[in-house]
Amino acid sequence: MDLLSPSAVPFSAALLLMVLLVAAEVCGALIGVMPSAAIDSALPDFDFDADIDLDLDAAVGGPFDADAPQLGDTPGGLSRFLGWLSVGKVPVLVLMMAFLAAFGVIGLIVQSAATSTVGFALPIFLSVPLAFVGALYPTRWLGTGIATIFPKEHTEAASSESFIGRTAVITLGTAQRGLPAEAKLTDQYGQSHYIRVEPDNDEETFEQGADVLVISKAGATYRIIQPTSEYLG
Repeated sequence: MDLLSPSAVPFSAALLLMVLLVAAEVCGALIGVMPSAAIDSALPDFDFDADIDLDLDAAVGGPFDADAPQLGDTPGGLSRFLGWLSVGKVPVLVLMMAFLAAFGVIGLIVQSAATSTVGFALPIFLSVPLAFVGALYPTRWLGTGIATIFPKEHTEAASSESFIGRTAVITLGTAQRGLPAEAKLTDQYGQSHYIRVEPDNDEETFEQGADVLVISKAGATYRIIQPTSEYLG
C-alpha cells in the first residue's frame, strides 16, 4: 500500500511522529534532559482511581460497555480514563509513542485489508475512528506492562508526602529551577522511588550524583536543597 496515498497519510504521519518522539527521547537521554520527564513535570496531578482494573477481554468489557471508563463520564471520568491508560504510572510521552505506533499500524492494516477485499480503501472518517479505538487497547496493555516492570510513578503516588524530609541522589540530568531532574529516594521501608526534583532556590543547581534533601512538593515535582551533615551522616 502506498504510504503517501490520501487514505494512508494520517497513519503514516502518526508513525513518523512516533519515530521523531523516540529520537527526541534518545537524544535527551544522551544529554541528560529527558523530554518525558519534562512533560510529566508540567502536567497537573490527576486524581486517578487506583482500583480501576478492567478486563478488556471479558464478555462485558469494551470501550462501549457501561462500566468502562469513558471521557464523558461523571466529573472523574477523564481521570478514570487516563488512569485506565496507565497515565501517572508510565511517562505520558511513552504512552503517546505507543499510541501513535498502534494507531499507525492498525490504520494501515485496516486500509490494506479493505483494499484487498473490496478493492478500495475506507474513507478517512471511518478508518481514523476505527484505528483510534483499536489503538487504545495496545496502549493500555503496554502501559500496564511497563508499570509492572518499572513501577516508578505508582510507588511515588502511594506515599509522596512521606518523601519530604528524606535525602535522595540525582540519577539523571541536572536539577535546575524549572528544569527538573530524576532522583532516587529510599523510603522508611527500604523501597526505592524515582521522583522529579528541582532546587528550591533559583540560583542552585544539582548535578548527577549529588545528594539532596527533599523539603516540599509542588505539583508533580519535589523541591530540594543541599542537605546538612546531620542528614548525610
